[in-house]
Amino acid sequence: MSIRERLEADITAAMRSRNQQRLDALRYLKSAINRVEIDRRITLDDAGVTDVVVRQVKDRRDSIRMFEEGNRPDLVAKESADLVVLEEYLPPQMSDDELTQLVQEVIRQVGAETIRDKGKVMGRLMPQVQGKADGAQVNTLVTRFLEAGD
Repeated sequence: MSIRERLEADITAAMRSRNQQRLDALRYLKSAINRVEIDRRITLDDAGVTDVVVRQVKDRRDSIRMFEEGNRPDLVAKESADLVVLEEYLPPQMSDDELTQLVQEVIRQVGAETIRDKGKVMGRLMPQVQGKADGAQVNTLVTRFLEAGD
């Protein structure tokens, strides 16, 4: 079953169970997918849909952080609930050990030695971890390993 088919089935199930919060989050995701398809004039495959989900998850995390800083617990709760629903559509996340091992392997493959080589490492690494790890976490790990090499 494709991600799109699963999304449609989950929307139907949320309507039947009258779970309005879940239904709203799923409809918003469907709308974001449709918006990308219309803008690009293409039909997204599962990888493209996953990219949209990753962006939506990142947006929710950013919103949660800003609402916490703005002392808006009501909005933090709503965004957190939406985030839980969206995370169901992400591929399994890499563990810290798996990510660390992959970062070290890519650093060795590209022959990176200093922080100036970070672009080469990130360029090779990000397609491999897309949707499976947080980009900020990957960036932090790469920076830490390359600075240790200085």
